[in-house]
Amino acid sequence: MSNFPFADYITGAIFCLAVGTTLGGALIAALSTRIIRGVCGLMICCIGLAGLYWFLHSPFLALMEILIYVGAVCVTIVFGVMLSETDEPAQEKQRSFAALWGLGAVLVGLGVFFAVSRLSLGGPWKVPAAFANDGSVQAIGLALLTTYSLAFELISLVLLVAILGALVIARSGRTKE
Repeated sequence: MSNFPFADYITGAIFCLAVGTTLGGALIAALSTRIIRGVCGLMICCIGLAGLYWFLHSPFLALMEILIYVGAVCVTIVFGVMLSETDEPAQEKQRSFAALWGLGAVLVGLGVFFAVSRLSLGGPWKVPAAFANDGSVQAIGLALLTTYSLAFELISLVLLVAILGALVIARSGRTKE
């Protein structure tokens, strides 16, 4: 029992807020018909996920969720939309099988959810005796700069080439065919 009598209720309310933000953003991203609204929903969802990582006592992952997904991925999608052509032909609306496909997707999603839930809750999970990597920022930094240094450098080179390619496309523009 904490010194503050409502601390458990406040913590539960903040957790529910993080879960609601994640679900609300995911619904906006999945159900919106405009790409910019979908990207905004993705940003909201990622901010909610960062809150959930914070509740899991992993502030490093929460910060990386915000920096990488909100700050990089969503901004890259927005730049991709800005660089794309605006004169797309209008699509014909054929929704004859949309409800059937949606029902099938919901059933498959529920099946995967229940299978993973049963596996994770009913499995014989053993607690390791000692962790070589405790998940701290120092341990992650040491692993990136010693064990995984080659992969870390290759990822940085790929990101550098992607940024240079985006700059070349943005600077020269597209040519009309």
